[in-house]
Amino acid sequence: MRFTILLLLASPLFAADAVPLRIDRYQPARMRDGVTLYADVYRPSAPGRYPTIVIRTPYSTQREGSGIHGKLRDLAGEGYAVVNQDVRGRYESEGRWDPFRHEALDGYDTIEWAAKQPWSNGKVCTQGGSYLGHVQWAAATQAPPSLVCAFPAVASTNIYANWITQGGAFRLSFNYGWGVVRMPNRIMLPQWWHTGKEATPDITYEQILPHLPLNSGDEAGAHYAVKHYRDWLAHPSYDAYWKSISDEERFDKVKVPVHTAGGWFDIFLPGTINGYTGLKAKGGQARMIIGAWGHGPSQKYGDLDFGPDNNVHLADVEKRFFDHYLKGADNGIDREPPVRLFYMGVNRWKSEADWPIPGTQYTPWYLAANGRLTPTKPAAGTTVYTYDPQNPVPTTGGNNCCGTPTAAGPVNQRALEARGDIVGFTSDPLEKALAIAGPVKMHLNASTDGPDTDWMVKLIDVYPNGDAFPMAEGILRARFRRGLDKPELLKPNQTYEFVIDLIGTAVVFQPGHRIRVDVTSSNFPQFDRNPNTGEALGSATKLRVAKQTLQLSLSHILLPVVPLP
Repeated sequence: MRFTILLLLASPLFAADAVPLRIDRYQPARMRDGVTLYADVYRPSAPGRYPTIVIRTPYSTQREGSGIHGKLRDLAGEGYAVVNQDVRGRYESEGRWDPFRHEALDGYDTIEWAAKQPWSNGKVCTQGGSYLGHVQWAAATQAPPSLVCAFPAVASTNIYANWITQGGAFRLSFNYGWGVVRMPNRIMLPQWWHTGKEATPDITYEQILPHLPLNSGDEAGAHYAVKHYRDWLAHPSYDAYWKSISDEERFDKVKVPVHTAGGWFDIFLPGTINGYTGLKAKGGQARMIIGAWGHGPSQKYGDLDFGPDNNVHLADVEKRFFDHYLKGADNGIDREPPVRLFYMGVNRWKSEADWPIPGTQYTPWYLAANGRLTPTKPAAGTTVYTYDPQNPVPTTGGNNCCGTPTAAGPVNQRALEARGDIVGFTSDPLEKALAIAGPVKMHLNASTDGPDTDWMVKLIDVYPNGDAFPMAEGILRARFRRGLDKPELLKPNQTYEFVIDLIGTAVVFQPGHRIRVDVTSSNFPQFDRNPNTGEALGSATKLRVAKQTLQLSLSHILLPVVPLP
């Protein structure tokens, strides 16, 4: 059934103006394989052809309490036609829900369908964050002729490398929470789930997170097998299954300007940065904004309040972008520096010419004896610790997201400091402020006594009172040291150089503060525990204790030093 809602909108930007709008519900768009997807279309009620914004969501076009309806009305009140579509297999749309697999072609078909409607002027941009950002990248790689621009926020660009895993380590709590608890395939659920004749199963993190083997955890926690979740576990490396849906393999196909947006503590920070750098590297037009946020703008995140300037109204940024590319507004956005970063520590924004920032001085800080971190190369030495996957380091802040059972962001690390399986290396108090902004990498020379293990690294700002807040983090599953598509087990007790990507940050370490690097081998339940056995992901039923040896003086973190903002 199709129907239309007519309403009068008071635009928040022009409160005195009353803009008559219409909402056409349940509008069908037929995909190339015959599946029909349904959308709501928000637009001015006056006859005409309007620049068009396409949004595609797996979370329902009718989400209540999310503010989505108001945002769509606001865009329509500014003279846009807005298509809000349920993706394949979700809510009102037909087809089978299989995350990520259909979004490129469905996105292309939807964009071209929208451009041909009598209310569209044929120019389309895309909008949305998280999965709604991923679908934009997927569609843009198909180069739909009517696409003019895209604004993917807090979005992944490589589902394997910056969603399902980081450094090859499986994002357990997020993947289970999103893939099994929140986003199951409706046609695969037991019949009683649909009828309500029996109670919904007790789906809890506590049931799945410690469960072994991992590849039956869906049944242990949710009492049914979730095919897409099991597919993810069955493809533990960056193989053809993942490459076929990776936007990063196809940045050269993206022909329109793209504006990315993300947070220093967002789970998809790598996608925000890679989207910008990857598109620029292929000659594309890209812009980027990153705040001290998690999965969207805020003033406070984790244990830190970054001040009101941090809480950017992202809709204003989007509107300038859309106005320029869809309406031809000469608002100067094309002449501004393409990168805008929030510098923590001084809590201020700064525009930059590029990422990495031109002129960045990549400066090594070395791991030294007695837990010291020093800018001068020290004498050789070793540090040894034990990693027991039966007692993993608990996730405490960091780049996590979306209902997982632990707090995310810059959470004080004091609760972890007494653990013997975290080795900390701390600088002397700084005599003057030190600004870093850019990619951060740890070059760790180390060995383990088994065929595989994990290396988890945090870059921490230690305040004079001892409070310690993570500014960046990274993990590497050791078997992927040669590349995410080149797994190779270790020779026990042989030293290798492992490069752990801490993604990036922008922070000013203030005088009197100290810089600390924490090295450990687990971060649970954000990431699955490495059993140290070398078995395939998800198959291990037993865990072994690992002895880890770090080579000092050879190991260092490379900090991107820039002028003070």
